[in-house]
Amino acid sequence: MTLDPGTRCPCGSGDTYGDCCRRFHAGVPAPTAEALMRSRFSAFATGNADYLLTTWHPSTRPATLDLDEGTQWRRLVVVRTEAGGPFDDRGVVEFAAHYTNDDGATGVLRETSRFVREGGRWHYVDGR
Repeated sequence: MTLDPGTRCPCGSGDTYGDCCRRFHAGVPAPTAEALMRSRFSAFATGNADYLLTTWHPSTRPATLDLDEGTQWRRLVVVRTEAGGPFDDRGVVEFAAHYTNDDGATGVLRETSRFVREGGRWHYVDGR
């Protein structure tokens, strides 16, 4: 799904997609671990598997990624962050991602994700 740049960004920042995650999806490095996590949520919401794979750390990245088209990612809530700032090389972001399935069932995915910055770019490592 392609979003119009004037649409509210799925990541919940309050900005438009054009002023928020679109630039990261176009290749601009995310400045913080939280910004990368938000852009990855937007990638899930828009079905951008290529971006998800590109921002996944090579040590844990799957060979392929098949997104469930029946899941609609609705809302992101950032619970907390540890480090992950512009001068850090590691960071943690805890979040709750709300979704709806094709059958109308709703749910929340809660995860504490680890990120590392290498070569000036943040990468998702794993989550629990």
